[in-house]
Amino acid sequence: MNLGLLVIRVVVGLLFVGHGTQKLFGWFGGHGPEGTGQFFESIGLRPGRVHALAAGAAEALGGLLLALGLVTPLAAAGLTAVMGAAIWTSHRANGIWNSSGGYEYNLVLVAVAFALTGVGAGAWSLDHVLSLDVAGAGWALAELAAGLLGAAFAVIGGRLVGSHRESTGGHRVSPA
Repeated sequence: MNLGLLVIRVVVGLLFVGHGTQKLFGWFGGHGPEGTGQFFESIGLRPGRVHALAAGAAEALGGLLLALGLVTPLAAAGLTAVMGAAIWTSHRANGIWNSSGGYEYNLVLVAVAFALTGVGAGAWSLDHVLSLDVAGAGWALAELAAGLLGAAFAVIGGRLVGSHRESTGGHRVSPA
């Protein structure tokens, strides 16, 4: 079981690190904060560059923590937040199946994060080495709730900023 948990954590975690650095630095064929930010603006996540940096940081840091098996619920919550926002803004309208641009793959990643938090990172993890007791149903449900709240905050906040900018003609309004 420990070998299986290690493989899942390292593969999924490092792929998230790569995906995050695509947003942060344009590595691995990514578009960096400017290109990703423009895309985020187009799907209502404003300001796009800020959301791109936040999503990239959550993916890169969360992926690294997941790969190491360190504070797994925190890693999982960050990854769940990004995947939840992606499902809501970019994939939901396309239905479930990935072949149609749907949210199938994102949902699988949320399930992996949830399951790893539920069963724990395993004996070959820093959680185990540091004697962090951060596994079980309660931790998994807390991770899922925090991740979904993070996704809602990103989406609603991005839309509110966007609607505020539109109502002020795209200009920042200074407080009186």
